[in-house]
Amino acid sequence: MARVIVDVMLKPEILDPQGQAIARALPRLGFSGVASVRQGKRFELELDGPADEAALAEVHKMAATLLANTVIEDYTVRVEG
Repeated sequence: MARVIVDVMLKPEILDPQGQAIARALPRLGFSGVASVRQGKRFELELDGPADEAALAEVHKMAATLLANTVIEDYTVRVEG
């Protein structure tokens, strides 16, 4: 069994209002030194078998089809552990 992580982030050219709201709130909460914030999503997939080339290709298809809106988001796939 393998765990695969899919991280989804808005593309750099897409405005991130939630990230901007977080960035504005941090100083009010006493945190400093953060220039900007981008907010994203993380998906953890537990595979039935090993994270071989075929399984990772299937995860990429899942990410491009369902997990990410590839018009405005980028995604990365990595095996944990």
